[in-house]
Amino acid sequence: MSGEVIKFELPVSTSVVDTIRCFADSPSLILLDSASHIRERDARYSFLTSDPVQSVRLDRVACGDQPFEQLRKWQQLLPSIDDKTLPPFCGGIAGLMSYELGEAFEVLDRPANDDFQIPALSAGLFDWCICWDHICKTVTAYVLDSIELRALRGQFCLPDASERLNWIKQKLAANLSTAPFAGPSPIESDFAEPGFAKPGFYVSANEIQPGLFSSFSAEQYLESVNRVVEYIRAGDIFQANLSQQLTTRWRRGPVQLYECVRALNPAPFCGLMIQPDFAVVSASPERFLKVSQGRFVETRPIKGTRRRQKSPIADLFTTDELTSSEKDRAENVMIVDLLRNDLSRSCRAGTVRVSGLCEVELFETVQHLVSTVVGELCSDKDIWDLCAGCFPGGSITGAPKIRAMEIIAELEPAVRGAYCGSLFCCGPQGDFDSSILIRTFTLKQGVLQFPVGGGIVADSDAADEYRETMHKASGMLRVLKGLESQYR
Repeated sequence: MSGEVIKFELPVSTSVVDTIRCFADSPSLILLDSASHIRERDARYSFLTSDPVQSVRLDRVACGDQPFEQLRKWQQLLPSIDDKTLPPFCGGIAGLMSYELGEAFEVLDRPANDDFQIPALSAGLFDWCICWDHICKTVTAYVLDSIELRALRGQFCLPDASERLNWIKQKLAANLSTAPFAGPSPIESDFAEPGFAKPGFYVSANEIQPGLFSSFSAEQYLESVNRVVEYIRAGDIFQANLSQQLTTRWRRGPVQLYECVRALNPAPFCGLMIQPDFAVVSASPERFLKVSQGRFVETRPIKGTRRRQKSPIADLFTTDELTSSEKDRAENVMIVDLLRNDLSRSCRAGTVRVSGLCEVELFETVQHLVSTVVGELCSDKDIWDLCAGCFPGGSITGAPKIRAMEIIAELEPAVRGAYCGSLFCCGPQGDFDSSILIRTFTLKQGVLQFPVGGGIVADSDAADEYRETMHKASGMLRVLKGLESQYR
């Protein structure tokens, strides 16, 4: 469908953090933020949008549902634009796929506890976006316009393209000139009400340290790891990702939390989503699926992590340790095989290949083993077929995927919600990108949830695996403690 993109150049000094504050009070804010610029191939753009033309929310799905049908319809409304200078997202479709969206594609049991009740799918059709190009050093506001979008705007009494552009300018002008952020904004207070801080909310009420609760006791987690190992030795699976859900009371809001996460743990797939009843804050290093020009597919699973060292020589030794780790390489290769199979459901025969296997990539605080699997979509398949065939990502389930998910549902006491789901965006030129939501906080009515987990294999030691989850939690807890002391 024909249409156009109106654009407006903003000052290069316009920061992501300042701009979040400008739009924090507008509905359904989504930020997809390449906060880490070490890996330029994955971290070129940051996108911010809000106030969708239309939105969809599926609180729960069942096997056989078609959760992406509305998104397919929206994609038909996006203007067809042949302009290679545009970023991959300048408005379009964006949102959240929670881990439990996988229940639409397979018959799966569900853990008994679902206190947070995060929707399986929450997405919107957005007619505007602010884009930061971190390579070209530009900041640009874009507004989409087409006959179809005009009709939709008129139907819901929304601003037309020129009014939308003025709205963006007014938001920026009114807020960028204000004093530096010193405390909670009005939007923050909605998330600080202790609506969940009541007996029975914290799953199993396992207080592992003052004020921090887990869905497992240490003994229960050790027992569950050993159960996974038993399933592996019985031949059910090769690997499963087992997580424990940590919760704590929280009196701050999502914008403050995101600013602190972004400053202390920048990552190529950082993200912020603010809905009326919940918010998601993520510092993920991992891509789920990327589609370019509506055809070319890429996924980049991570398995294998080591902390960066202050000394360059010590850092090299850490790299050698990571590359020579048989356990980490075996896990990575297993997930690569799983993803090759998932991509083959929607990609042309002969196009799915591994373009990079177990390569070490450096981030600000860690090193990862990362592989790259690519393919090309079949002519009769689209982005949403690809998502349905691959979701949730294999790196956070296990192999074989369906049996691993069944074991996860059996052993984990609570649903995962946003954790191990995906934040995603789809632009008008057929470009799609998405993250795996690890290192992720979910905030709802005065409680913060942040699950941590790891891959269990045949030679896993239960005590070591538990310590690994606590190590992952310690980095996230440092963020919370730092923010609390900042505003004490």
